[in-house]
Amino acid sequence: MFYHLSEYLKDLDIPGMGMLNYVSFRALASLILSLVISMVAGEYFIKYMRRRKHIEEARDASIDPYGVQKKGVPSMGGVVILSAVIVPALLFGQLTNVYMILLIATIVFFGFLGFLDDKIKLGGNKDGLAPRWKLLGQFTFGIIVGLTLWLSPQAVVRENVDKEIGEKTEVYHKSEARKSTVTTVPFFKNNNIDYYEVFSFISDGKTKRACGWILFVLVTTFVIAAVSNGANLNDGMDGMCAGNSAIIGVTLGILAYVSGHIHYASYLNVMYIPGSGEVMVFLCAFVGALVGFLWYNAYPAKVFMGDTGSLAIGGVIGVTAVIIHKELLLPILCGIFLMESLSVILQVAYAKKGNKKGEKWRVFKRAPFHDHYRHKMEPGVKYLLKKPDGLLFESMITTRFWIVTILLAAITVITLKIR
Repeated sequence: MFYHLSEYLKDLDIPGMGMLNYVSFRALASLILSLVISMVAGEYFIKYMRRRKHIEEARDASIDPYGVQKKGVPSMGGVVILSAVIVPALLFGQLTNVYMILLIATIVFFGFLGFLDDKIKLGGNKDGLAPRWKLLGQFTFGIIVGLTLWLSPQAVVRENVDKEIGEKTEVYHKSEARKSTVTTVPFFKNNNIDYYEVFSFISDGKTKRACGWILFVLVTTFVIAAVSNGANLNDGMDGMCAGNSAIIGVTLGILAYVSGHIHYASYLNVMYIPGSGEVMVFLCAFVGALVGFLWYNAYPAKVFMGDTGSLAIGGVIGVTAVIIHKELLLPILCGIFLMESLSVILQVAYAKKGNKKGEKWRVFKRAPFHDHYRHKMEPGVKYLLKKPDGLLFESMITTRFWIVTILLAAITVITLKIR
């Protein structure tokens, strides 16, 4: 809103109005505002939820090996995160930018989906919203995002053009803006690959391009659903999901800013995506909201984000990666989320295999993966992974997962130069 207001007032020579034209200024302003909103609103939200007795009943001291009491902690704290992101985004974002519109729609939609799940749980149904309805919502929105990027005239890229100079190859300018299904692939020589290249066996160029876009939409849908569910599974310890997601948000913000700046994009030899710098404004609000939420969610937590927060967080990360054409970097950047999802899949598959033989088989002591470190082995159960022998404090597990995410974030950025 302020950005558009400054467009009307810039001719009146009002001091400071020109600052709103800079993405960096609006991004930092949204970061500060989201942090303040999250910290201030968090306290009032906790008191409100306690008065209404909207509290967590499932978690108690028997779950934690060290007897830390968590019963009675308010849930649905994701409402605070959503508010702290949406308000700065509306105030400082360029609301005609297709990427900003998509991200605001993403956090609203996934937040609502998670809110329904949390509401059902607070009503006494511990299972919450049926998984099929969650997946239906995630897939439907993923298709909408893919089609929007396919059809919107704003969603274009300008790829690098190489020039041979003797034995060297240098980037000397960017191509014309065009619709493209190109995406960044780590460790490849040219660092980019186009989805339509998968259909090289099709001779007709128009048909090949159409197939490329269809594959792009399918990949987009899968990525958004996978990251959203991965973030949801990671939300099992105090501060775990918020901390990991803030680190991922910072990394995506850097990539978005570089991709949206033609000179930085040329220098780092990454594709230039006009308008994607606006994504940084949203992501700064996203990171600020998560850091502010950690004020209350850090161990021992005074509030849980619930599915309202975790589903929205995963949705934003997935959509952002697709917007800046870095979705294939997510297995590295979101390695923790990937491990959480895989641990559940492996645990269920291995347990079923053991059941057929009339035995109890487990890969981990408990799944998702973070729970493996705070539970003892049960007698009569065969485990593939038995280490560590002792139990770890929840705060130690969370901090170590943060450190791993920082490492993965650094590796993600480095892959842009490893070819």
